[in-house]
Amino acid sequence: MRNLVNKRALILLLMWLATLMAGSVQAQQSQLLGVRMWPAPEMTRLVFDISNPVEHKLFSLPKPDRMVIDLQNVKKGFKIENIDYSKGLIKDIRAASKDGGKNVRIVLDMREKVKSHSYLLKPHGNYGHRLVVELQQSQKKRSVVRTAEQYTNKARDIVVAIDAGHGGEDPGALGQRNKIKEKDVVLAIAKKLKELVDKEPGMRGVLTREGDYFLPLRKRTAIARRNKADLFISIHADSFKDHRAKGASVYTLSPKGATSEQARLLAQKENESDLIGGVTIDDKDDQLASVLLDLSLDASIVMSSEVASRVLSGLKQVGKLHKRKVEQAGFRVLKSPDMPSILIETAFISNPKEASRLNSPKHQRKMASAIMGGVKNYFRQNPPPGTKLAMVRKHKIERGDTLSTIASNYQVPMDLLKTANSLDSNLLRVGQVLEIPGS
Repeated sequence: MRNLVNKRALILLLMWLATLMAGSVQAQQSQLLGVRMWPAPEMTRLVFDISNPVEHKLFSLPKPDRMVIDLQNVKKGFKIENIDYSKGLIKDIRAASKDGGKNVRIVLDMREKVKSHSYLLKPHGNYGHRLVVELQQSQKKRSVVRTAEQYTNKARDIVVAIDAGHGGEDPGALGQRNKIKEKDVVLAIAKKLKELVDKEPGMRGVLTREGDYFLPLRKRTAIARRNKADLFISIHADSFKDHRAKGASVYTLSPKGATSEQARLLAQKENESDLIGGVTIDDKDDQLASVLLDLSLDASIVMSSEVASRVLSGLKQVGKLHKRKVEQAGFRVLKSPDMPSILIETAFISNPKEASRLNSPKHQRKMASAIMGGVKNYFRQNPPPGTKLAMVRKHKIERGDTLSTIASNYQVPMDLLKTANSLDSNLLRVGQVLEIPGS
Protein backbone atom coordinates (compact mmCIF):
# COMPACT_ATOMS: atom_id res chain seq x y z
CA MET A 1 0.00 0.00 0.00
CA ARG A 2 2.81 2.40 0.95
CA ASN A 3 4.69 1.58 -2.32
CA LEU A 4 1.53 2.36 -4.31
CA VAL A 5 1.14 5.73 -2.57
CA ASN A 6 4.83 6.50 -3.24
CA LYS A 7 4.46 5.63 -6.93
CA ARG A 8 1.39 7.84 -7.24
CA ALA A 9 3.21 10.69 -5.50
CA LEU A 10 6.21 10.25 -7.83
CA ILE A 11 3.98 10.30 -10.92
CA LEU A 12 2.22 13.46 -9.71
CA LEU A 13 5.60 15.09 -8.97
CA LEU A 14 6.90 14.22 -12.46
CA MET A 15 3.73 15.56 -14.08
CA TRP A 16 4.02 18.79 -12.08
CA LEU A 17 7.70 19.17 -13.06
CA ALA A 18 6.86 18.56 -16.75
CA THR A 19 4.13 21.22 -16.60
CA LEU A 20 6.51 23.60 -14.86
CA MET A 21 9.24 23.00 -17.47
CA ALA A 22 6.77 23.48 -20.35
CA GLY A 23 5.64 26.74 -18.81
CA SER A 24 9.26 27.82 -18.39
CA VAL A 25 10.03 27.06 -22.06
CA GLN A 26 6.88 28.93 -23.06
CA ALA A 27 7.94 31.91 -20.90
CA GLN A 28 11.29 32.00 -22.63
CA GLN A 29 9.69 32.05 -26.06
CA SER A 30 10.12 35.39 -27.81
CA GLN A 31 7.17 37.23 -29.29
CA LEU A 32 6.90 38.84 -32.70
CA LEU A 33 5.24 42.17 -31.91
CA GLY A 34 5.00 44.02 -35.21
CA VAL A 35 6.53 44.83 -38.59
CA ARG A 36 7.21 48.04 -40.51
CA MET A 37 8.23 48.38 -44.17
CA TRP A 38 10.26 51.27 -45.59
CA PRO A 39 10.63 51.20 -49.40
CA ALA A 40 13.52 53.25 -50.84
CA PRO A 41 14.46 53.62 -54.54
CA GLU A 42 17.02 50.82 -54.55
CA MET A 43 16.20 48.94 -51.35
CA THR A 44 13.27 47.87 -49.20
CA ARG A 45 13.78 47.64 -45.46
CA LEU A 46 11.72 45.49 -43.09
CA VAL A 47 11.89 46.04 -39.35
CA PHE A 48 10.42 43.43 -36.99
CA ASP A 49 9.78 44.38 -33.37
CA ILE A 50 10.60 41.43 -31.09
CA SER A 51 10.41 40.97 -27.33
CA ASN A 52 13.89 39.41 -27.14
CA PRO A 53 16.78 38.60 -29.50
CA VAL A 54 15.89 35.68 -31.78
CA GLU A 55 17.68 33.11 -33.88
CA HIS A 56 16.62 33.40 -37.50
CA LYS A 57 17.36 31.99 -40.92
CA LEU A 58 16.96 33.85 -44.21
CA PHE A 59 16.77 32.17 -47.63
CA SER A 60 15.23 32.68 -51.07
CA LEU A 61 12.91 30.60 -53.24
CA PRO A 62 12.50 30.94 -57.06
CA LYS A 63 9.52 30.82 -59.44
CA PRO A 64 7.96 32.95 -58.11
CA ASP A 65 10.62 34.97 -56.29
CA ARG A 66 10.20 34.77 -52.52
CA MET A 67 12.23 35.41 -49.39
CA VAL A 68 11.65 33.22 -46.35
CA ILE A 69 12.47 34.21 -42.77
CA ASP A 70 12.35 31.42 -40.19
CA LEU A 71 12.25 32.64 -36.58
CA GLN A 72 13.17 30.12 -33.90
CA ASN A 73 11.34 29.86 -30.56
CA VAL A 74 9.00 32.70 -31.46
CA LYS A 75 5.26 33.15 -31.33
CA LYS A 76 3.33 35.58 -33.51
CA GLY A 77 1.41 38.14 -31.50
CA PHE A 78 -0.09 40.39 -34.19
CA LYS A 79 -1.75 40.52 -37.60
CA ILE A 80 0.19 41.81 -40.59
CA GLU A 81 -1.97 44.67 -41.83
CA ASN A 82 -1.93 48.36 -42.81
CA ILE A 83 1.14 47.90 -45.02
CA ASP A 84 1.28 49.77 -48.33
CA TYR A 85 2.64 47.42 -51.03
CA SER A 86 2.31 49.96 -53.86
CA LYS A 87 6.01 50.85 -53.62
CA GLY A 88 9.16 48.84 -53.05
CA LEU A 89 10.29 45.31 -53.83
CA ILE A 90 7.71 43.40 -51.75
CA LYS A 91 4.27 42.46 -53.12
CA ASP A 92 2.93 40.78 -49.98
CA ILE A 93 3.95 39.50 -46.53
CA ARG A 94 2.56 36.31 -44.99
CA ALA A 95 3.32 34.85 -41.58
CA ALA A 96 2.26 31.61 -39.86
CA SER A 97 3.19 29.58 -36.80
CA LYS A 98 4.86 26.22 -37.36
CA ASP A 99 6.15 23.27 -35.36
CA GLY A 100 3.18 23.35 -33.01
CA GLY A 101 3.48 27.07 -32.30
CA LYS A 102 7.16 26.93 -31.36
CA ASN A 103 8.45 28.82 -34.44
CA VAL A 104 7.25 31.37 -37.02
CA ARG A 105 7.78 31.40 -40.78
CA ILE A 106 7.45 34.67 -42.70
CA VAL A 107 7.19 34.61 -46.50
CA LEU A 108 7.85 37.70 -48.60
CA ASP A 109 6.43 37.68 -52.12
CA MET A 110 8.94 39.66 -54.19
CA ARG A 111 8.58 41.68 -57.38
CA GLU A 112 12.01 40.52 -58.52
CA LYS A 113 15.09 38.62 -57.41
CA VAL A 114 16.90 40.39 -54.57
CA LYS A 115 19.98 40.29 -52.39
CA SER A 116 19.28 40.08 -48.67
CA HIS A 117 21.00 41.13 -45.46
CA SER A 118 19.74 40.86 -41.87
CA TYR A 119 20.90 41.83 -38.39
CA LEU A 120 19.63 42.28 -34.84
CA LEU A 121 19.49 45.63 -33.04
CA LYS A 122 19.58 46.16 -29.29
CA PRO A 123 17.04 48.49 -27.61
CA HIS A 124 17.69 52.18 -28.25
CA GLY A 125 15.58 55.24 -27.51
CA ASN A 126 11.89 54.43 -27.94
CA TYR A 127 12.63 51.11 -29.67
CA GLY A 128 13.09 47.67 -28.13
CA HIS A 129 14.79 44.67 -29.74
CA ARG A 130 14.52 44.68 -33.54
CA LEU A 131 15.32 42.37 -36.43
CA VAL A 132 16.20 44.31 -39.59
CA VAL A 133 15.98 42.69 -43.04
CA GLU A 134 17.35 44.69 -45.98
CA LEU A 135 16.40 43.65 -49.51
CA GLN A 136 18.49 45.08 -52.36
CA GLN A 137 17.89 44.87 -56.08
CA SER A 138 20.17 42.22 -57.57
CA GLN A 139 20.86 44.48 -60.54
CA LYS A 140 20.63 48.07 -59.42
CA LYS A 141 18.48 50.15 -61.77
CA ARG A 142 20.04 53.48 -60.99
CA SER A 143 18.93 56.60 -62.78
CA VAL A 144 21.43 58.13 -65.18
CA VAL A 145 23.69 60.52 -63.31
CA ARG A 146 25.44 63.29 -65.18
CA THR A 147 29.03 63.50 -64.09
CA ALA A 148 31.81 66.02 -64.62
CA GLU A 149 33.60 63.58 -66.94
CA GLN A 150 30.66 63.70 -69.36
CA TYR A 151 31.28 67.36 -70.05
CA THR A 152 34.27 67.09 -72.38
CA ASN A 153 34.46 70.57 -73.86
CA LYS A 154 31.24 71.74 -72.32
CA ALA A 155 30.67 73.62 -69.08
CA ARG A 156 28.71 71.64 -66.48
CA ASP A 157 26.03 72.53 -63.94
CA ILE A 158 26.88 73.19 -60.31
CA VAL A 159 25.42 70.25 -58.34
CA VAL A 160 23.91 70.87 -54.89
CA ALA A 161 23.16 67.75 -52.80
CA ILE A 162 20.23 68.39 -50.45
CA ASP A 163 19.92 66.00 -47.52
CA ALA A 164 16.67 65.81 -45.54
CA GLY A 165 17.69 64.49 -42.13
CA HIS A 166 16.29 61.35 -40.48
CA GLY A 167 13.48 59.35 -42.16
CA GLY A 168 11.77 55.99 -41.86
CA GLU A 169 12.51 54.36 -38.51
CA ASP A 170 14.13 57.57 -37.33
CA PRO A 171 11.49 60.34 -37.00
CA GLY A 172 13.94 62.87 -35.58
CA ALA A 173 12.60 65.45 -33.14
CA LEU A 174 8.86 65.61 -32.41
CA GLY A 175 6.75 68.71 -31.90
CA GLN A 176 3.28 69.64 -30.70
CA ARG A 177 2.39 66.42 -28.90
CA ASN A 178 4.32 64.31 -31.42
CA LYS A 179 2.03 65.24 -34.32
CA ILE A 180 4.75 67.13 -36.21
CA LYS A 181 7.81 65.05 -37.10
CA GLU A 182 11.19 66.48 -38.02
CA LYS A 183 11.66 63.93 -40.82
CA ASP A 184 8.51 65.22 -42.59
CA VAL A 185 9.07 68.98 -42.37
CA VAL A 186 12.74 68.82 -43.41
CA LEU A 187 11.86 66.66 -46.43
CA ALA A 188 9.28 69.26 -47.47
CA ILE A 189 11.87 72.06 -47.17
CA ALA A 190 14.46 69.97 -49.04
CA LYS A 191 12.07 69.39 -51.96
CA LYS A 192 11.25 73.10 -52.18
CA LEU A 193 14.95 73.96 -52.09
CA LYS A 194 15.61 71.51 -54.94
CA GLU A 195 12.94 73.25 -57.03
CA LEU A 196 14.70 76.58 -56.52
CA VAL A 197 18.12 75.12 -57.33
CA ASP A 198 16.79 73.53 -60.53
CA LYS A 199 15.28 76.86 -61.63
CA GLU A 200 18.62 78.63 -61.29
CA PRO A 201 20.53 78.62 -64.60
CA GLY A 202 23.71 76.57 -64.36
CA MET A 203 22.66 74.71 -61.18
CA ARG A 204 21.10 71.33 -60.44
CA GLY A 205 19.74 69.86 -57.20
CA VAL A 206 19.96 66.26 -55.99
CA LEU A 207 17.96 64.86 -53.04
CA THR A 208 19.62 62.19 -50.91
CA ARG A 209 16.18 60.84 -49.99
CA GLU A 210 12.94 61.51 -51.84
CA GLY A 211 10.51 59.82 -49.46
CA ASP A 212 9.99 58.53 -45.94
CA TYR A 213 12.72 55.92 -45.56
CA PHE A 214 15.88 55.56 -43.50
CA LEU A 215 19.34 56.26 -44.93
CA PRO A 216 22.58 55.64 -43.01
CA LEU A 217 24.70 58.78 -42.61
CA ARG A 218 27.46 57.50 -44.89
CA LYS A 219 24.95 56.55 -47.59
CA ARG A 220 23.81 60.19 -47.69
CA THR A 221 27.28 61.49 -48.47
CA ALA A 222 27.85 58.58 -50.86
CA ILE A 223 24.82 59.67 -52.91
CA ALA A 224 26.17 63.23 -53.01
CA ARG A 225 29.59 61.98 -54.10
CA ARG A 226 28.09 59.71 -56.76
CA ASN A 227 26.38 62.76 -58.25
CA LYS A 228 29.65 64.77 -58.16
CA ALA A 229 28.11 67.33 -55.80
CA ASP A 230 29.81 70.70 -55.37
CA LEU A 231 27.98 71.36 -52.09
CA PHE A 232 26.26 69.18 -49.46
CA ILE A 233 23.43 70.69 -47.35
CA SER A 234 21.89 68.65 -44.53
CA ILE A 235 18.57 70.06 -43.28
CA HIS A 236 17.27 69.46 -39.74
CA ALA A 237 15.03 70.90 -37.03
CA ASP A 238 16.36 71.34 -33.49
CA SER A 239 14.72 70.44 -30.17
CA PHE A 240 15.31 71.29 -26.50
CA LYS A 241 13.68 70.51 -23.17
CA ASP A 242 12.93 74.22 -22.71
CA HIS A 243 10.09 74.92 -25.16
CA ARG A 244 11.04 78.61 -25.26
CA ALA A 245 14.25 77.86 -27.22
CA LYS A 246 13.93 79.19 -30.78
CA GLY A 247 15.79 80.26 -33.89
CA ALA A 248 17.87 78.81 -36.73
CA SER A 249 21.52 77.74 -36.64
CA VAL A 250 24.12 76.70 -39.20
CA TYR A 251 26.93 74.24 -38.49
CA THR A 252 30.08 72.97 -40.17
CA LEU A 253 32.43 70.13 -39.29
CA SER A 254 35.02 70.53 -36.58
CA PRO A 255 37.95 68.10 -36.91
CA LYS A 256 38.90 68.80 -33.29
CA GLY A 257 36.41 69.98 -30.70
CA ALA A 258 33.00 71.62 -30.80
CA THR A 259 32.80 75.41 -30.57
CA SER A 260 30.25 75.12 -27.76
CA GLU A 261 28.78 72.52 -25.44
CA GLN A 262 25.44 72.87 -27.21
CA ALA A 263 27.08 72.18 -30.58
CA ARG A 264 28.75 69.08 -29.12
CA LEU A 265 25.47 67.73 -27.73
CA LEU A 266 23.65 68.46 -30.99
CA ALA A 267 26.28 66.59 -33.02
CA GLN A 268 26.04 63.67 -30.58
CA LYS A 269 22.26 63.59 -31.01
CA GLU A 270 22.38 63.80 -34.82
CA ASN A 271 25.10 61.13 -34.98
CA GLU A 272 22.77 58.74 -33.12
CA SER A 273 20.58 58.60 -36.21
CA ASP A 274 22.32 55.41 -37.37
CA LEU A 275 21.59 53.71 -34.04
CA ILE A 276 17.93 54.77 -34.05
CA GLY A 277 17.35 53.90 -37.70
CA GLY A 278 19.34 50.69 -37.46
CA VAL A 279 22.92 50.44 -38.66
CA THR A 280 25.53 48.04 -37.36
CA ILE A 281 28.54 50.02 -36.15
CA ASP A 282 31.96 48.78 -37.27
CA ASP A 283 35.48 50.16 -37.47
CA LYS A 284 34.84 52.52 -40.40
CA ASP A 285 35.17 55.51 -38.08
CA ASP A 286 38.81 54.58 -37.47
CA GLN A 287 39.41 54.63 -41.21
CA LEU A 288 37.56 57.92 -41.47
CA ALA A 289 39.65 59.46 -38.71
CA SER A 290 42.72 59.22 -40.92
CA VAL A 291 40.89 61.14 -43.64
CA LEU A 292 40.42 64.01 -41.22
CA LEU A 293 44.19 64.55 -41.30
CA ASP A 294 44.11 65.09 -45.03
CA LEU A 295 44.68 68.64 -46.24
CA SER A 296 41.75 68.35 -48.62
CA LEU A 297 39.39 68.20 -45.64
CA ASP A 298 40.96 71.33 -44.20
CA ALA A 299 40.23 73.12 -47.47
CA SER A 300 36.69 71.73 -47.48
CA ILE A 301 36.09 73.07 -43.96
CA VAL A 302 37.24 76.56 -45.01
CA MET A 303 34.84 76.55 -47.99
CA SER A 304 32.07 75.12 -45.78
CA SER A 305 32.47 78.06 -43.39
CA GLU A 306 32.13 80.53 -46.26
CA VAL A 307 28.92 78.89 -47.53
CA ALA A 308 27.55 78.60 -43.99
CA SER A 309 28.11 82.31 -43.30
CA ARG A 310 26.12 83.30 -46.39
CA VAL A 311 23.29 80.86 -45.61
CA LEU A 312 23.15 82.15 -42.02
CA SER A 313 22.79 85.70 -43.38
CA GLY A 314 19.91 84.53 -45.56
CA LEU A 315 18.14 82.82 -42.66
CA LYS A 316 18.38 86.03 -40.65
CA GLN A 317 15.91 87.58 -43.11
CA VAL A 318 13.30 84.88 -42.37
CA GLY A 319 13.30 84.86 -38.57
CA LYS A 320 15.28 84.83 -35.37
CA LEU A 321 18.71 83.19 -35.26
CA HIS A 322 19.50 80.90 -32.35
CA LYS A 323 23.23 81.36 -32.95
CA ARG A 324 24.53 84.57 -34.57
CA LYS A 325 27.66 82.89 -35.86
CA VAL A 326 28.44 79.59 -37.58
CA GLU A 327 29.08 76.81 -35.07
CA GLN A 328 31.33 73.75 -35.45
CA ALA A 329 31.07 70.18 -34.12
CA GLY A 330 31.83 66.59 -35.10
CA PHE A 331 28.82 65.82 -37.31
CA ARG A 332 29.46 62.48 -39.02
CA VAL A 333 27.30 63.41 -42.02
CA LEU A 334 29.58 66.39 -42.78
CA LYS A 335 32.83 64.40 -42.95
CA SER A 336 33.41 64.80 -46.69
CA PRO A 337 36.90 65.91 -47.75
CA ASP A 338 35.87 66.44 -51.37
CA MET A 339 33.02 68.96 -51.02
CA PRO A 340 31.97 71.77 -48.69
CA SER A 341 29.26 70.55 -46.32
CA ILE A 342 26.93 72.37 -43.95
CA LEU A 343 24.15 71.37 -41.55
CA ILE A 344 21.17 73.66 -40.99
CA GLU A 345 18.90 73.55 -37.94
CA THR A 346 15.95 75.44 -39.43
CA ALA A 347 14.15 76.08 -36.12
CA PHE A 348 13.18 74.44 -32.81
CA ILE A 349 10.42 71.93 -33.44
CA SER A 350 10.07 71.67 -29.65
CA ASN A 351 8.83 75.29 -29.66
CA PRO A 352 5.05 75.18 -30.44
CA LYS A 353 5.11 78.40 -32.50
CA GLU A 354 8.13 77.38 -34.54
CA ALA A 355 6.77 73.85 -35.00
CA SER A 356 3.57 75.31 -36.43
CA ARG A 357 5.55 77.50 -38.84
CA LEU A 358 7.76 74.58 -39.90
CA ASN A 359 4.62 72.64 -40.76
CA SER A 360 3.38 75.48 -43.00
CA PRO A 361 4.16 75.16 -46.76
CA LYS A 362 4.40 78.97 -46.96
CA HIS A 363 7.08 79.12 -44.27
CA GLN A 364 8.85 76.10 -45.78
CA ARG A 365 9.16 78.04 -49.05
CA LYS A 366 10.57 81.03 -47.16
CA MET A 367 13.18 78.81 -45.51
CA ALA A 368 14.12 77.24 -48.84
CA SER A 369 14.38 80.69 -50.46
CA ALA A 370 16.61 81.97 -47.63
CA ILE A 371 18.94 78.98 -47.96
CA MET A 372 19.01 79.38 -51.75
CA GLY A 373 19.94 83.04 -51.39
CA GLY A 374 23.04 82.10 -49.43
CA VAL A 375 23.95 79.34 -51.88
CA LYS A 376 23.64 81.67 -54.89
CA ASN A 377 25.67 84.34 -53.13
CA TYR A 378 28.48 81.88 -52.46
CA PHE A 379 28.66 80.36 -55.95
CA ARG A 380 28.49 83.74 -57.66
CA GLN A 381 31.77 84.56 -55.96
CA ASN A 382 33.22 81.05 -55.97
CA PRO A 383 32.07 79.20 -59.10
CA PRO A 384 33.81 75.78 -59.39
CA PRO A 385 36.16 75.53 -62.38
CA GLY A 386 34.54 74.05 -65.49
CA THR A 387 31.01 75.06 -64.51
CA LYS A 388 28.68 77.25 -66.55
CA LEU A 389 28.73 79.85 -63.81
CA ALA A 390 32.52 80.02 -63.96
CA MET A 391 32.52 80.43 -67.75
CA VAL A 392 29.88 83.12 -68.16
CA ARG A 393 28.24 84.95 -65.29
CA LYS A 394 25.71 87.72 -65.62
CA HIS A 395 24.59 90.41 -63.21
CA LYS A 396 21.50 92.55 -63.67
CA ILE A 397 22.01 96.06 -62.30
CA GLU A 398 19.71 96.95 -59.43
CA ARG A 399 19.22 100.27 -57.66
CA GLY A 400 22.24 100.99 -55.45
CA ASP A 401 24.71 98.82 -57.43
CA THR A 402 28.10 100.33 -58.24
CA LEU A 403 30.86 98.97 -60.42
CA SER A 404 33.24 98.70 -57.45
CA THR A 405 30.79 96.72 -55.29
CA ILE A 406 29.99 94.37 -58.17
CA ALA A 407 33.70 93.82 -58.82
CA SER A 408 34.23 93.15 -55.11
CA ASN A 409 31.27 90.77 -54.82
CA TYR A 410 32.42 88.68 -57.76
CA GLN A 411 36.10 89.04 -56.85
CA VAL A 412 37.19 90.32 -60.27
CA PRO A 413 39.32 93.42 -61.05
CA MET A 414 37.33 96.50 -62.08
CA ASP A 415 39.43 96.96 -65.20
CA LEU A 416 38.64 93.39 -66.32
CA LEU A 417 34.95 93.95 -65.61
CA LYS A 418 34.91 97.16 -67.70
CA THR A 419 36.83 95.54 -70.56
CA ALA A 420 34.50 92.52 -70.68
CA ASN A 421 31.49 94.85 -70.99
CA SER A 422 33.10 97.55 -73.19
CA LEU A 423 32.47 100.21 -70.53
CA ASP A 424 34.12 103.64 -71.00
CA SER A 425 33.09 104.85 -67.53
CA ASN A 426 31.87 103.63 -64.16
CA LEU A 427 28.29 104.76 -64.81
CA LEU A 428 25.60 102.05 -64.72
CA ARG A 429 21.87 102.06 -65.39
CA VAL A 430 19.20 100.02 -63.60
CA GLY A 431 18.27 96.95 -65.65
CA GLN A 432 21.60 96.82 -67.47
CA VAL A 433 23.11 93.31 -67.64
CA LEU A 434 26.84 92.90 -67.08
CA GLU A 435 28.86 89.89 -68.11
CA ILE A 436 31.12 88.77 -65.24
CA PRO A 437 34.40 87.31 -66.52
CA GLY A 438 36.16 84.43 -64.74
CA SER A 439 38.34 85.69 -61.89
